[in-house]
Amino acid sequence: MRRPLIGLGAAGSVLALAACGGGDGGAEGEMQGVTVGVIPIVDTAAIWLGEEQGFFEEEGIDLDIQTTSGGAAAVPGVVSGDFDFAFGNTLSVMVAQGQGLDLEYVANGTTTSGDAERDFGAVVVPADSDIQGPGDLAGRTVSVNNLNNIGDTTIRHVVEEAGGDPQSIDFVEVGFPDAPAALDRGQVDAAWILDPFLTQVLDEGSRVVSYNFVEFDPELDIAGYFTTTQKVEEDPELVERFQNAMNRSLEYANENPDAVREIVGTYTEISDELRAEMALPRFRTEFDREALQKLGDAAVEYGTLEQTPDLDALLP
Repeated sequence: MRRPLIGLGAAGSVLALAACGGGDGGAEGEMQGVTVGVIPIVDTAAIWLGEEQGFFEEEGIDLDIQTTSGGAAAVPGVVSGDFDFAFGNTLSVMVAQGQGLDLEYVANGTTTSGDAERDFGAVVVPADSDIQGPGDLAGRTVSVNNLNNIGDTTIRHVVEEAGGDPQSIDFVEVGFPDAPAALDRGQVDAAWILDPFLTQVLDEGSRVVSYNFVEFDPELDIAGYFTTTQKVEEDPELVERFQNAMNRSLEYANENPDAVREIVGTYTEISDELRAEMALPRFRTEFDREALQKLGDAAVEYGTLEQTPDLDALLP
């Protein structure tokens, strides 16, 4: 079944929590409704594959996947109870933690490819741009899908590493699907885009000036699935069953790249040709603590966080 792509420039409408059938912890054979907020990009392929393969059903979970514009939009959905779990980038959840929200990861989601020549996210410019490398982004206008988040933080870091002034960049918020048009119209000097949209814009002639994730740290975990500490404490059985299904999904996605490319076509309108070309992230169950500590420190340096995140409270 082909699902229409929902724009990422604004948060999609959030549906109410699916009605529970009593939970697997109740009478045998009953299914528990679970709503998960995700971004419709390649990063979330694992959960769609897990649904398709029946991993969640085997754990007694009736999965309802809803779309969001990013981690910054997913956090309110989890806090309000509209989502039981959500996919959010690691810095979004660090920021929420710094604001006093008790959120924690229960499963990893996606990790940079580790390949400095081909990752699934990049800063791109028009072919004729005078921007040749990360240092040239200083003083320019760059689009990201969410401000004060993992995109601008990692970009600031690679710009500073290249000798540019990270604080001189003018970041503007533009959804990934809208970023190619903003770049083409000259509304921004550079755009940060993730696949499958990245492959599309490169095929149309744009070029990469920075694979900011892998250049920040080749072991950086980009995002994961999180919930409230209250849910972890009050319904540990559900959390464990979701975690089990999610970890199986991650392992399956990592071992079956062709299946990843295929499933992306069911929740986006990206062509078969583009999906065959796009770079894939790594899907792994363990978080890399050292890389996340580095991300937290960078966020403090650039003012996104006031203090270093508590990774003991944040990670599974």
